[in-house]
Amino acid sequence: MGYKLASRKEKKDDTVITVGNSSVGGKQLAIIAGPCAVEDRDLFIEAAVKLKKTGVQMLRGGAFKPRTSPYAFQGLAEEGLKILAEAKRITGLPVVTEVMDTRDVELVAGYADVIQIGSRNMQNFVLLKEVGRGDRPVLLKRGLAATIEEWLMAAEYIMAEGNNQIILCERGIRTFETHTRNTLDISAIPAVKHLSHLPIIVDPSHAAGKWGMVAPLAKAAVAAGADGLIIEVHPCPGEALSDGGQSLNMVNFSLLMSQLRPVAEAVGRNCFDEAKNLVRQNII
Repeated sequence: MGYKLASRKEKKDDTVITVGNSSVGGKQLAIIAGPCAVEDRDLFIEAAVKLKKTGVQMLRGGAFKPRTSPYAFQGLAEEGLKILAEAKRITGLPVVTEVMDTRDVELVAGYADVIQIGSRNMQNFVLLKEVGRGDRPVLLKRGLAATIEEWLMAAEYIMAEGNNQIILCERGIRTFETHTRNTLDISAIPAVKHLSHLPIIVDPSHAAGKWGMVAPLAKAAVAAGADGLIIEVHPCPGEALSDGGQSLNMVNFSLLMSQLRPVAEAVGRNCFDEAKNLVRQNII
């Protein structure tokens, strides 16, 4: 076994990561939501305020965006981080954002409550060590074609540097199937629960690549035992500068939140209190 600190043999009890007034890994189902990228101050603040009403525990948004094409929108960098910080001040919700470069770790940590390591950087060992030396919780996404063992060994790199606050994120892996953006590995949830004490959440947005599939995958993930979800939500998905096709609008996200409640309760999870009848009341 290439990992020890992340192993269930090392620690029998589930690890619970506390972020502000929220937690990931306990009985509470953690919901993280927001636009793929921080594109504009007013748009992001609008989204954050509305998401707060649905009962999400954390906001997500990329200030630095790793894109397949060098000509695609790459994010607003520090200006995006400042917008995230403003959204946190207004809503009181912690923020999650990605770091791509060791040179930006200190900068991002100055604004973010949780630092995300994206799938492309899951085996960027220098970057993993750098966030491992910090004190911010790390959301570690599974690599595009990484095995579960490789994923847990990536977590080990972070833990070996002293940072035990790791949230694993299954976001789909690359297979021969082309209908979806990736293939969501539902089996990874119980597998990780057996092998590791670290909490695991699921990103149905990147797994599907199509907004119409996000809700079914989200419900399946919760039913399989995921500790939470990270979902892309945009006020106007058709105008998004990044991943609009897989982003839910506010109405659809609110509907999903109401549908998640009975699934979560069926598997013994406490669910968000605020997301009750929001669509019917026309709050969103």
